[in-house]
Amino acid sequence: MSSGGGERLRNPCLTMHQPWASLLVHGIKRIEGRSWPSPVTGRLWIHAASKVPDPETIKAMEDFYREIYAVDGITDITFPQHYPVSRLLGCVEVVGCVSCQELASWEHVPQSVRLEALTDFCWLCENPQKLVVPFEMRGYQGVYNLERRIYEGAVRGLIPVQGPFPVNFPLPGSFQSDYAKPALEKSPSLTAAIAGARAAATQYSRKNHNNVAPTSTSTEETQQRFHWENHSYIMQNQSAEPRRSPRLQNGAPSRWH
Repeated sequence: MSSGGGERLRNPCLTMHQPWASLLVHGIKRIEGRSWPSPVTGRLWIHAASKVPDPETIKAMEDFYREIYAVDGITDITFPQHYPVSRLLGCVEVVGCVSCQELASWEHVPQSVRLEALTDFCWLCENPQKLVVPFEMRGYQGVYNLERRIYEGAVRGLIPVQGPFPVNFPLPGSFQSDYAKPALEKSPSLTAAIAGARAAATQYSRKNHNNVAPTSTSTEETQQRFHWENHSYIMQNQSAEPRRSPRLQNGAPSRWH
């Protein structure tokens, strides 16, 4: 697995704030939003940052997911009982990356997934797995290589997770945008939940140094920079086309599970 700068990422890992990190590993969150396109496809390890989430942030994000899942008729959602920090939590498979506009208008994915399109770039995540015992470790900015000793211990402790509405993002064939279709008429509670989710994310923009405002719902330090062991790569073109996996190069047929 290689980064956009050519650096090999054997065991790529991403540090995220809670509660977004656990929501992703538990299969509730299916889109990882960033201000930059995904530099990887395949397995991505998820590490929880050190900041303890406040109850208001947890409530805002849980309310958001209750509301968007309800659009697809899903009302039975089991949220994590705990949101541990400074821990390696598990992994997901990144199968591609599309822009916010592409995801929001992608007619062949569930509406609840389309409602997760809140950031510039949307990393498409499948196959969540969690660690039976989360590993304590330090995180870093951007996508970085997981230390080998941690990887070797963690890979043996993974168990699959069944989210409330898993999605297999469609295979190549017919990526279709549905710009002509009327937008979903949002209920007052859904509108409030989306606003709450945005507000929860922007709390980190006020605390980032240099007043860099993140557009991601889960980034620890949203700078246009990736860090790897003894290497860094700076995005040169912020308006570049989203990176897609080969599965999405030519579009997507209408299927999900």
